[in-house]
Amino acid sequence: MNLIEKLTYLNEKGQSIEFSVHSPFFCSEISGIDGIKNNIYTAKGAGQDGVTVTGDSLDIRSIVVQGTVRGDTERNRLTLLTILNPKLKSKLIYVNAGAEKYIECIVEKAPTITKEKWPKYLVSFFCANPYWQDTTEARAEIALWVGDFEFPLELVSGGIEMGHREPSLIVNTFNSGDVPCGMRVEFKALATLTNPSILNVNTQEYIKINKTMVAGEVLTVTTHFGGKKVESVLNGVTTNAFNYIDLGSTFLQLDVGDNLMRYDADTGIDNLEVSIYFTPQYLGV
Repeated sequence: MNLIEKLTYLNEKGQSIEFSVHSPFFCSEISGIDGIKNNIYTAKGAGQDGVTVTGDSLDIRSIVVQGTVRGDTERNRLTLLTILNPKLKSKLIYVNAGAEKYIECIVEKAPTITKEKWPKYLVSFFCANPYWQDTTEARAEIALWVGDFEFPLELVSGGIEMGHREPSLIVNTFNSGDVPCGMRVEFKALATLTNPSILNVNTQEYIKINKTMVAGEVLTVTTHFGGKKVESVLNGVTTNAFNYIDLGSTFLQLDVGDNLMRYDADTGIDNLEVSIYFTPQYLGV
């Protein structure tokens, strides 16, 4: 581990442990942060040379951290045992040379700590989702009003433009990750509109919600694997809106690189604001 590299464990109670060369939990080695295994599925016919690849999927990730407990060794040993609780959901945050990524995990094996002057420890983490992710969510806005009002204010003849609407119906949503990822699409109604939608220009796949929206309502469509949902929020009340989704809709994924996304509505398109939120995913750090 180099001088600027660090790995921080953070559990759902907000407790954290930093593993680095500067920490009381001196880290000498981290394994499993890259080199994920690809499971390849095959079929073989009678007399066939070789096999036919039918599919593949990435395996889970296991990260192992080992090092030495320093400082007040007895106190720090107990801290390590208490905070690295296998019963708590948690994440690992990796920082190196300004780059910061995280991965969700649980403690796979509670720390084993030797009995000596400078105790050595070893702990392993189970990552069901093998992808590292950016710590901040990316955002792309297709349709929105942009404020133009600035101070100092000078009154001029003909009035003052307080804001303007972005004229483009299309935005390029760039996925900087290594694999396709899901997204969260927010449709916000400034006034009444009907049946908002978003279209992937490249693939012609779309998401459409067959619903009349009223002023202040926000429809959120989430397309993450294992977390697909459609919700409406109005006057602080959240309701399930999955039944409004158009039958031809696809829970769009953002391909690696460029994704041209176009918004629309059957009526009241000028009353619609659309934002896309996503978190790129990476195969290693």
